[in-house]
Amino acid sequence: MIYKRIKHVSVTLGVSCEDLTPTNKEVFSVEGSTATLSYKYSKKATGNDRFFWYRQYPGKPPEFLISHLPSGEVMKEEISGLSVNVKTSSTTTNLTIAALTLADTALYYCALQTQ
Repeated sequence: MIYKRIKHVSVTLGVSCEDLTPTNKEVFSVEGSTATLSYKYSKKATGNDRFFWYRQYPGKPPEFLISHLPSGEVMKEEISGLSVNVKTSSTTTNLTIAALTLADTALYYCALQTQ
């Protein structure tokens, strides 16, 4: 059994930004299973806000994964096998990575652009 450690931190984009806080600093999961990365944000997102998710490998620049609206509607997806879930009532957004492989071991970022 191979265990992987996924780290995620938050960054913000845009002129007016809200705080994003990961619910867990690290997520551990088994190869072949799923992992969910969750962030809470400081206020309820509006329909014009955008979430952006990135992955960064050691010594490499961050790579864009997916962006979505507060409704959960995906605006752009670069990597298949990802899904997002937004709980607007609790101001939480989740990124789920399915069928984990060792290549998913990385640092993950979530950014919120407010309008």
